[in-house]
Amino acid sequence: MPTPVFLTVDTEFAWRHHAAKLGCDDIYARSLEPAGVGLSYQLAELARHDLKACFFVDPMPALVYGPAPVRRMVETILAAGQEVQLHLHPNWTGARIGDGGAHHGRFQLFDYSLAEQIDLLVRATDLLVEAGAPKPIAFRAGSYAANDDTLAALATLGFSYDSSHNGSEAPHTSRISLPAQQIAPVRREPGEGLIEVPVTVIEDKPGKIRTFQLCALSAGETYDALEHAAVSGHAVVTIVSHGFELANRSGTRANAVHVRRFQALCAMLAEMREVLPTYHFADRPPLALDHADVPLAPDQLRTRWRQAEQLWSNWVEERPRSRRR
Repeated sequence: MPTPVFLTVDTEFAWRHHAAKLGCDDIYARSLEPAGVGLSYQLAELARHDLKACFFVDPMPALVYGPAPVRRMVETILAAGQEVQLHLHPNWTGARIGDGGAHHGRFQLFDYSLAEQIDLLVRATDLLVEAGAPKPIAFRAGSYAANDDTLAALATLGFSYDSSHNGSEAPHTSRISLPAQQIAPVRREPGEGLIEVPVTVIEDKPGKIRTFQLCALSAGETYDALEHAAVSGHAVVTIVSHGFELANRSGTRANAVHVRRFQALCAMLAEMREVLPTYHFADRPPLALDHADVPLAPDQLRTRWRQAEQLWSNWVEERPRSRRR
């Protein structure tokens, strides 16, 4: 049986740009369309390779900047034939324009009670739908900061999927009570309830795991992780990216290493589509539950290659512009 792939992109206003007192248009440009390698570029590459991706959109900045930027995100994604699902950074509650980020709600969703989380999820869902998105059926907490109350809240509200469990962030940020190495989907509610679809991780070193994320894995690690999942018959592969991830942190220049990784990932998934087809959550692909799937084992050479690649990327990023001419 083929292994379904969820290629997911967390799509959001970066708080750091709000804290820098940038205007709404500049925040959008640096968070969503940075240096020509943001949302529009990624959607075009996905279309070129005939791949499906899920864009987890955070609508909460609409509380501060109005609905227009969120509507723009949603319309851009839907026009490209991709899906929109719900993302949520609760710190936008209470935020104010131009105060440098001084006012904000609590940053981590797990710091809210069950009732508060339900209220936040209802509010975020309403904002997303008002921006033109279909009613969401899948969710990912900002910074993976979910707990078991989050799953209970999602189930209460009729969500079908959560993808907040990330073992590389557990138990400090990702607080859902699942093993750190859990990568196979599990049903967390009785009957036809919520399915947890963990983010895929690999074992970087014995006992140390790493997120299957563009900025975290080299192209070689990505290929090996995909091949491992296909050969082992994993229940699902869940990959993470961000709308701003192909640029530097300031959103002013493309990150050449991350761009190459994204291009390589798209090419790999296109080549492997028979055994690793990409899906939208709205497709509701059949997911084998409670598999004993094991993350890709560590490989010292593979890890050293990624570390060397990252060092080169950081060196290029940090060099003064005058020295690059």
